[in-house]
Amino acid sequence: MVRRTIYALSLCILLFIPFHGSMAENLTTRDSLKNTTDTLKDGFFHRFYRYFQQSNKVHEEKKFDFSVIGGPHFSSDTKLGLGVVASGLYRIDREDKSISPSNISLYGDITTTGFYLLGIRGNTIFPKDRFRANINMYFFSFPSQYWGIGYDNAKDKDHYTDYKRLEQQVKVDFLCRLAPNLYAGVNLMFRNVAVKDFDDISFLNGEKKNVVSFGPGLVISYDSRDFIPNPAKGFFAQFEQQFFPGFLGNDYDFKRTSIDFRYYQRMWKGAILASQVQGIFNYGDTPWSMVALMGGAYSMRGYYEGRYRDNDLIQFQVEYRQKIYNRHGMVVWGGAGNVFPDMDKFKWKQTLPTYGIGYRWEFKNRVNVRLDYGFGKGVSAFYFGINEAF
Repeated sequence: MVRRTIYALSLCILLFIPFHGSMAENLTTRDSLKNTTDTLKDGFFHRFYRYFQQSNKVHEEKKFDFSVIGGPHFSSDTKLGLGVVASGLYRIDREDKSISPSNISLYGDITTTGFYLLGIRGNTIFPKDRFRANINMYFFSFPSQYWGIGYDNAKDKDHYTDYKRLEQQVKVDFLCRLAPNLYAGVNLMFRNVAVKDFDDISFLNGEKKNVVSFGPGLVISYDSRDFIPNPAKGFFAQFEQQFFPGFLGNDYDFKRTSIDFRYYQRMWKGAILASQVQGIFNYGDTPWSMVALMGGAYSMRGYYEGRYRDNDLIQFQVEYRQKIYNRHGMVVWGGAGNVFPDMDKFKWKQTLPTYGIGYRWEFKNRVNVRLDYGFGKGVSAFYFGINEAF
């Protein structure tokens, strides 16, 4: 924090030097004041332009290659807002260029509806790729809508209750390489959901408003992706088993199984075809805050996250990514998803579609800022973020 403050002050001084020097020498003339203003503009805009012009260059000399970008956005869920995203690439072993660099993303958002969010996502790859550590940490406050659990409750878009959702999550994985591209390890997950101003508490069917879930898990994964934030080729498969036992203080005793399969293939120049199949399956006394949620910025884009929710979820998406010119690109995608209480009650007719189009700008080398507009069954939504959806 101190280093960042010193850097910010230094930047302000650099921008001020030409202004201050000209003023001291030519305080009495209108022409000199105009020249001073032009000098200030040239200094600021030159630095601003150069920052973004060079942000996607590979800076191997830097121990930590970090950049920041922000801007306004709008979505049907959160309305008008201002988002800031940052991305950092680094290598613990700077001499080994054969493995993907580690990465970390920080993101923040605030909107006119009272929504605010701050989060960190990242992957750290240790020397010789013997170990990996992943983190996903966030907190947010969101004026939300709740339809209840199950497909039938969510069918009527106007049958919901308003509430304010305060949520914090910390999830950390630590994996060890067992064989080339094969990893196994443990994780730990904490999620706290607190609710305020529930208009109609009967939607919870007697469940607790505030729920804390904490538990360990086991993870096994196969990962041959060439670059984790934005793969151009490779395969990723992960099986995760999470436990939330009562003896750890959980009010609800349940278990969760998650599977995730992703495949990436180069097609022709600048073109990548990416696909994903994902499943979430809960067993036991699962609380309303921990059932599988459909929708959001990463899968089933276009749907309000959590409108469709149930014990189990299966979803699929395929995305075509095309680099168009210089740092600009576009994507189109399509997919489908289904929520259900258990496998015996899965119904094909309740499968929902998703499709959409997006714009990509290469903020850093192979790290994109993305603007997506997704469509579902009678719904649509806009998304702004960093890195690909999957």
